[in-house]
Amino acid sequence: MRNDKKKILIVDDSEMNRALLADMLSEDYEIIEAENGMEAIAVLHEHELEISLMLLDIVMPEMDGFEVLSMMNEKGWIKSIPVVMISAETGGAYIDRAYDLGAVDYISRPFDERTVMHRVTSNFMLSVKQKEMSEMLSAQIYEKEQDSSLMIEILSHIVEFRNGESGMHVLHVQAITEMLLDALVKKTDRYPLSYKDIRLISNVSALHDIGKISIPSEILNKPGRFTPEEFAVMKSHTVEGAKMLSDIPFRKNEALIRLGYEICRWHHERYDGRGYPDGLKGDEIPIAAQVVSIADVYDALTSKRVYKDAYEPDVAVQMILRGECGAFNPLLLECLTDIADALKKELTVISFGHVTENSIHDTVKRVLKSGPDVSNRSIQLLERERMKFKYLSDISREIMFEYIPMPEMIELSEWGAESLGLPVKIGNPVDNPLWNRVFAKDDFTHFLEKIRATTPENPVASDKYLLYIGGEQKWCKVIAKAIWGDSEKPVFEGAIGKIMDVNDETTAMEDLEKKADCDSRTGLLNHNASKRRIAQRLTETKDKHYALAFFDLDNFKKANDQYGHLFGDEILETVANRIRENIRSTDIAARMGGDEFIIFMEYKDKVEPQIQRIFQRLTVEHKGFNVSVSMGVACVDSGCGIDYDTLFRMADTAAYTVKRRGKSGYCFYDDSMASLLDHGKEE
Repeated sequence: MRNDKKKILIVDDSEMNRALLADMLSEDYEIIEAENGMEAIAVLHEHELEISLMLLDIVMPEMDGFEVLSMMNEKGWIKSIPVVMISAETGGAYIDRAYDLGAVDYISRPFDERTVMHRVTSNFMLSVKQKEMSEMLSAQIYEKEQDSSLMIEILSHIVEFRNGESGMHVLHVQAITEMLLDALVKKTDRYPLSYKDIRLISNVSALHDIGKISIPSEILNKPGRFTPEEFAVMKSHTVEGAKMLSDIPFRKNEALIRLGYEICRWHHERYDGRGYPDGLKGDEIPIAAQVVSIADVYDALTSKRVYKDAYEPDVAVQMILRGECGAFNPLLLECLTDIADALKKELTVISFGHVTENSIHDTVKRVLKSGPDVSNRSIQLLERERMKFKYLSDISREIMFEYIPMPEMIELSEWGAESLGLPVKIGNPVDNPLWNRVFAKDDFTHFLEKIRATTPENPVASDKYLLYIGGEQKWCKVIAKAIWGDSEKPVFEGAIGKIMDVNDETTAMEDLEKKADCDSRTGLLNHNASKRRIAQRLTETKDKHYALAFFDLDNFKKANDQYGHLFGDEILETVANRIRENIRSTDIAARMGGDEFIIFMEYKDKVEPQIQRIFQRLTVEHKGFNVSVSMGVACVDSGCGIDYDTLFRMADTAAYTVKRRGKSGYCFYDDSMASLLDHGKEE
């Protein structure tokens, strides 16, 4: 008999707790149990797509709940599996940490069956709603991309019907253009192109030969060599195509029209200035036209024409590299070499319909990840609903609120409004006498400043205030999580928060907060904690010299690919141990994420001997596998006005310089790198 029940994973080291929860939920859900974090991760590996929700304890042996959440973030599971924390710990730091790591709700023990069922059902329904919205967005984007690809295929036939060709040239040029651009942005940041730019350029490449519509068919389809006069007519297709686009009477400022003009007019220019029609040279030629130029030549060489047979792909690449088809951007020639093998495979399977089905699926995934405006807004709304539920659930019996900046208001949970003797919605709270009776104007203004000073990476603000609650003044802790719009320049959209009595700080709480500052894999500080401590050191005392070393592991990806992620984790731990062995207690060391680390140290006269010693010790040999590092170092004096972010960019720029020289080395930042620093800052 088929089981249609949704699966819930209960993770708790107490068999009694698992049994209680299972008894409450087993009638409506299929229950999977795990007695610790390690076992939970193993279950997720095996049943990731089947699990609809997880109930996760915090304090467990082997791997605690926070480590499970960190791993779920690393693996991407947190996006598809809602996690409700279950614990007897009710301290604010515990709850804040859980929410920061992606938990959607928090249930405290002892369990109340009505509470458990309400929270599980509500979060499950919200998850279903989010998945349905994602599927709807995918379908809409798919349909849009399908229509776009169909138009390109129609254009292929229209343009190439007169040219006596198969109609595949436009599709080939589009595919080659996209592959070259993908390779280019991975190789260099010289041309700042987003994924949206790449998709637009590759689509617009379909217009590159549109000017051939104006060329007489007897010239266009001539099997032999052109006379000088005929070649002059043939070359005019570049100018004619550009003119067609420039003569469009509407939407002339659209990126599609601008790029189409550039590609049509200049896709026969050459890097040495010997192309046509304008003799542009080097980067005078727009990068879109440069890439389409190589794509056009490659496909022309590898395709049969009325005047020649097709060359083999490897022969065509060598002809282009030797300059037999004109001069091209050296970076693009490197990219062509890099993708040569992939090109051979890709162009053999492209057909009408293949492009429409296969590349569109990839596009939908990437568009949903990077996100058009409609996708971003929908996801923001879903996140807002999730946060509202998490905080405004009346069953929690806590004072919860939402701050909405425009129009400015406070919206309280029903229980919170009843407790404070206030209406649910309070307009203009900064100057509202009702709200000011509870939360003094100056204190509330101070808290709003703290919320607005958060970032999308660190959205939580908290502080203690003397509030008037239930007829008396009480010291309360106010916690809020800011909502930031998911766009290139994130916009503050409000906050969700709660008010609770101040509890005595305990040693256990302090230990937890220390643990929250650490990277769970290596035991070093995490990025946020290290940034906070370094920023403080930079402003504390004058007349001190500091150095920040930023580095990553040169062959780490190869280790993961060849030996697996567990082997990669062992290398990270080995590197962390090497760092600890070679720094002083006053130095700050952190794992930034992935295979990236920083070391911050004070020095007196010269820092290079320390850097050289650390660099040499970080050449890691682990079970026969060698990993070296590429390190950039930036030096600064305390009190000089350089903040952490600038110092980090300086070290990162120096590390990038090492990468460009061939990896496995270290380099100090100097003024000659300032242009690279400024470029990164603009992006």
